[in-house]
Amino acid sequence: MNFDLARESDKLLMLLYGLIAFVVVVGGLILLLEVVPSWLEKRRIARRRPGKRTEGRLALFFLLPALLMVGIGLVVPAVRTTGLSFMDAGSDSWVGLANYHWMFAQDDIRRVLLNTMTWVVLVPLSATVIGLLYAVLVDRARFESIAKSLIFMPMAISFVGASIIWKFVYAFRGEGEEQIGLLNQIVMTFGGQPRQWLLDPPLNTLLLIVIMVWIQAGFAMVILSAAIKAIPGDIVEAARLDGVNAWQMFARVTLPSIRPALIVVVVTISIATLKVFDIVRTSTNGHYDTSVIANEMYLHAFPYGETGKGSALAVFLFVLVIPIVIYQIRNLRQQREG
Repeated sequence: MNFDLARESDKLLMLLYGLIAFVVVVGGLILLLEVVPSWLEKRRIARRRPGKRTEGRLALFFLLPALLMVGIGLVVPAVRTTGLSFMDAGSDSWVGLANYHWMFAQDDIRRVLLNTMTWVVLVPLSATVIGLLYAVLVDRARFESIAKSLIFMPMAISFVGASIIWKFVYAFRGEGEEQIGLLNQIVMTFGGQPRQWLLDPPLNTLLLIVIMVWIQAGFAMVILSAAIKAIPGDIVEAARLDGVNAWQMFARVTLPSIRPALIVVVVTISIATLKVFDIVRTSTNGHYDTSVIANEMYLHAFPYGETGKGSALAVFLFVLVIPIVIYQIRNLRQQREG
């Protein structure tokens, strides 16, 4: 294929403008971070005033870009989405709570909410338990670093990539044909018949949950393994001198000691699970009773053109996340005060 410079000149020009803008923005930020602190310090010395006000201004200066980005990228869209959730599909007329009533009145959407609740209950619990099991079994093993690398590796794969991998595991071919799906091949090895696993609810939802657990278990293992290694050695030694067995050591020493890490893992995975979209979209496109809130929100807001309903689903998803975030903030505050 020949490259036509004249035909692609507009794209190259846009790329050049983008690079120039990037250099200007990054260079400007670097310059500001270099010049402004020095200027404030010189001003403070010239006026011979205590440095508290200057330090406050300096802190505000460093926080301002982050606050600006949060406002533009989070606060403004959240307020606008909330307003759109009270309007019709074309965002022209005010419909009040009609979109929220639709959310709980339709059988299809109630199924979506039930699927989401199933994800939120099973994924954090399963991933945390499996991650804790990995952490305990792998801790101080002979090939600990290699084992942890292999277990954590799914975290390096995107949700889309992981879903494609598992679609091959669940792949189906008709009877008499060679099965390329690992799960069907195992079933046939034991005398069973191949089946289309992702077409049968509610089993298909559970099989999609397996993908998320496979990804998140490595994250849970890393956090919990670090927490286990941080348990003071004198506590472990004292428990052994008291004659506790392995189970008692785990239940009475290890679990209470790593409780803060367990809470962090469960909360983090719960928030990630509430927002799950890629796995469902890639594996089933939300068909066969597998859709979740994030996928349904996308479908209504964009392909279906029903902005009001999509916004209502987005607001409801945001409301579900808030209690988890508040709990985590309170927990971190209690740990800091303790």
